Amino acid sequence: MATPDDADVTTPDETRRYHLARRPEGRPDHDTFELRTVDVPEPGPGQALVATQYLSVDPYMRDRMRAGESYSEPWEVGDPLRGGVVGEVVAANGAGVEPGQTVVGNLEWADYSVADGDDLTPVDTGALPTSTALSVLGMPGRTAYFGTREVAEPKAGDTMVISGAAGAVGSVAGQLATLQGADVIGVAGSDEKVEWLTEELGFAGGINYDTEDVGARLDDLAPDGVDVYFDNVGGPITDAVFGRLAVDARVAVCGQIALYNDEELPTGPRKLAKLIETRATVEGFLVRDFAPRFHEATEHLGELVAAGELQYRETITEGLENAPDAFLGLFDGENVGKQLVAVDEE
Repeated sequence: MATPDDADVTTPDETRRYHLARRPEGRPDHDTFELRTVDVPEPGPGQALVATQYLSVDPYMRDRMRAGESYSEPWEVGDPLRGGVVGEVVAANGAGVEPGQTVVGNLEWADYSVADGDDLTPVDTGALPTSTALSVLGMPGRTAYFGTREVAEPKAGDTMVISGAAGAVGSVAGQLATLQGADVIGVAGSDEKVEWLTEELGFAGGINYDTEDVGARLDDLAPDGVDVYFDNVGGPITDAVFGRLAVDARVAVCGQIALYNDEELPTGPRKLAKLIETRATVEGFLVRDFAPRFHEATEHLGELVAAGELQYRETITEGLENAPDAFLGLFDGENVGKQLVAVDEE
C-alpha cells in the first residue's frame, strides 16, 4: 500500500473486522457478531489509515444494535461495528495527521481502519499509558467531569449516591465529588468492588446490590436522604434511590444499562410523585454536548492523576477476536473501571 504521506511501515493486505450479524432480541450473544476478513482499505483524499492499539467497548453500543430512534444512530445489520479507538497512523493522504502519530477517534472494530482526518484527534497521554486516552483521559473521564461539575453539582456536606460506581464513569465521578467535599455512597455488584471504592478511592460508603437490600442500606448510610444521585444504571437501584431523595435533590442521568436489553420498557414513570415532594431536579446529559471543552476536562483530569488525587483502573481483554466477550461482560459487571480490548499494544 502506498499513499502520498506514507512512512516506511509495512501493512498487511487483509484486516479482521467485526460486523453486526443480526439484531439481538434481549441480551446480545456471540451470534450478534460476525468477524470477517477484508482487504485493508486505502485512505482516500483527506483520510488516514490507523492501526488499532486499543478498542473501547461501552454499554451505549447496545442501543445502536436495535432499530428505532435513539441519541445514537443505529447500526444496520451487516454494518461494521464502531467504537472509540486509540491507534497509530500508518498512512495518510493529506489528512492533517502524520504517520507515526497516535490518534483517537470513533473507528471500526478492526485491526486497521480508515477515517477522515477531521475525525481524528492526536493524543499525548504523557507518562500515562496510551490506553488512558479511552479511559480516565477520554470519554468516560470527561463524562464524569462534566456530569459532576455541570449537572449533578455536588457540594461540601452533600450525600451523593452513584450507581455503577465501580465502572469507568462512576469511579471517577465519585472521586471528583469527594474532592468537592461530598460524602459519596457507591453502589456496585461485588464486595471486591465495594472494598475498592471505600478503601482505595475514598468513598464514604458502599452497597453491594447483588447481596444487599439497596433501599435498606441507604436508610442506614443516608438517614437524612440523598442530595445528589449520579445514575449510570436505572432500574430497581434508581427506584430505591428516588424513594429517598432529599428536598432540592439533583439527579444526573448518565446511563440506563439495567434497561438496555429489555425489549419492552417496564411500566413507568412510577416515582415522579417523589419529585413533587422533594422539588428535585432530574437532568439527562450527553458528554458530546461539552465537546468544545474536552481539552479542559482532559487537562484537569491528567493533573489530578499526576498528583495522586485521582485513581483509575482498566480491565483489558487481549485480542480483537475477544472483543464480543469484553462487550458482553459489561452486562454481568465483569469489568472494574474501563473495559478495553488490546488489539495491538505495540
